[in-house]
Amino acid sequence: MRWLKGLILAIILLVVLLVGILFAVNNQQALPLNLVWIELPAASLSVWLLASLTVGVLLGMLAMSGVYLRLRTLLTRAQRHNQQQRKELDRLRVQELKELP
Repeated sequence: MRWLKGLILAIILLVVLLVGILFAVNNQQALPLNLVWIELPAASLSVWLLASLTVGVLLGMLAMSGVYLRLRTLLTRAQRHNQQQRKELDRLRVQELKELP
């Protein structure tokens, strides 16, 4: 089953790669990117779109890092609490066994 998942993932990755190559080949016209405050030099459309995708992914990761760190802290705290509860439960079980005649 694991190899099937890997095969499907490889096929999907290959299709995405081929579509990306076709996109880059078909969009070779150079154009400058005019932002409101600055005009960037001319580059192909595929370069600008890939750059915007990269910037968007990085900004998304940055935005989610706060949520990730908060959830990671809560998980660590819950695991520590769970471990303390298990120790107490084990201690009470041993104590109960000692009290039996």
